[in-house]
Amino acid sequence: MDKVFSGKRDVYLEIAERYEKYITLGVIKPGEKLPSVRTAATELRVNPNTVQRAYTLLEERGFIRSMPKKGAFAILPTDSGKGSETLKSLTDELIKLKGMGVSKEDIIFTLEEVYKDD
Repeated sequence: MDKVFSGKRDVYLEIAERYEKYITLGVIKPGEKLPSVRTAATELRVNPNTVQRAYTLLEERGFIRSMPKKGAFAILPTDSGKGSETLKSLTDELIKLKGMGVSKEDIIFTLEEVYKDD
């Protein structure tokens, strides 16, 4: 990511807009993990709070999904926003299943069964 900012707008907005552009154009693919807040802040030479604010905005706009202790992952937003809400809901359910002791292998098996005809 470029380290040059225009200075005409808040830096966090410029960071968020660049990530939106990269996700929309496919430079960052859906499911790809974004750099940690600290790593991005170091690379961009900005305060970590600035990157966190950009990531929060990206999540509100439906471009990323943050998962506790896992990081932030790119997702493709839908015009209605329902796709990102559905994905968020599904992710929350998967976290619950993990907490209940359901193995990753069982979840993957189930997904493969659902998508076997695709």
